Amino acid sequence: MALSVRTLLGAMAVWAIASVAQAQTLTLDSALQTAFANNPDLAAAQWEIEIAGGARQQAGLIPNPVASWDAEDTRRNSRTTSIKLSQTLELGGKRGARIDVAERAQDAAALTLEQRRNGLRADVIDGYYGALRAQERLELAQRSLALAERGLVVAKGRVTAGKSSPVEATRAQVQLSQIRLELNRAQIDLTDAYRQLAASTGRATLDFQTVATQSTTTPPLPPTAQLLARLEQTPELRLAELKILQSEAGVGLEKAQRIPDLDVSVGSQYDAGVRERVNLVGVSMPIPLFNRNQGNVLAASRRADQSRDLRNATELRLRTEIRQAMDLWQTANTEVLAFNQHILPAAQRAVDSATRGFELGKFNFIDVLDAQRTLIAARTQYLASTAQATDAWVRIERIYGDLARF
Repeated sequence: MALSVRTLLGAMAVWAIASVAQAQTLTLDSALQTAFANNPDLAAAQWEIEIAGGARQQAGLIPNPVASWDAEDTRRNSRTTSIKLSQTLELGGKRGARIDVAERAQDAAALTLEQRRNGLRADVIDGYYGALRAQERLELAQRSLALAERGLVVAKGRVTAGKSSPVEATRAQVQLSQIRLELNRAQIDLTDAYRQLAASTGRATLDFQTVATQSTTTPPLPPTAQLLARLEQTPELRLAELKILQSEAGVGLEKAQRIPDLDVSVGSQYDAGVRERVNLVGVSMPIPLFNRNQGNVLAASRRADQSRDLRNATELRLRTEIRQAMDLWQTANTEVLAFNQHILPAAQRAVDSATRGFELGKFNFIDVLDAQRTLIAARTQYLASTAQATDAWVRIERIYGDLARF
């Protein structure tokens, strides 16, 4: 029994340690879920749908009736008083036109929210992979530090044995100091990357210590032709097309405003002088002699023309951006593959060979330094290529949203 209790406590301790470790490691899925739940900018954008809903409700209301009381004389015995109730009857389909405009605004708010969600998703992915690169840069700096420390040990050993000049040890020390500075910069950049990622998820403080490594640098993207074929489904282009419908609805509203409204009134008038009450019925309507709302109709028509041109400009810009992003992604992925398969392994072998050759007295330490610098430069270029590949992927995600739906 004691053994089973001890085993149970041990299992609970292991589970607790695993839970803490998991909580300290941030995954991409958990970062996205946290951002969608807590990001304040997205929360503010969600209120636009409620705002548009209120505007739609207001657009469907009819004008309120107007109650009025008039007195034509201040003397009590000869005063004439009137009580009237007036109601404006909207003509020309103004209410329906207002509702049409408001409903288009509702649709635009929903599309804007979808676009904001895509933008937030892209920001989180960008921040997440930026943190991954910062982690990798720190790891590479630590490996470079180990190489430099090994080179310094070898150089000092040969100087002590009288096989090399003290200058070789000085060069190794300088190289080690430079790499230590790079290590400090990598640590600062990693902290900044973590903070930016936390801010994109709506967190003011860091609740993780590291981000989980992904299986691939960037996921495979659909072909360019497939992306362009589905361009009409992107929120930005759908929003641009909706702006055309919204502006055309505005034209219809302004044209409806050309027709005057009819005011109908009923009431009662009492004449104190003759002690007689009479009923009142009235009808009034403005005469559209000078103001026929022609200026607003013209402005709304030109606004609709502007929306059509903006839609075409949006499509042209998106097509260009997609092609540029795909070209960048293909080039960067080719470079990343070349670095992983050929360049980095070859540079590492060159460092190992130069170090062994220096230990055996076959090379000068300058050869070791050149090999180390080549490896460090290759690692830096590798990180730049991964950054370009991620940037291209993020640009596509910002336009289309989750590419897993393709």
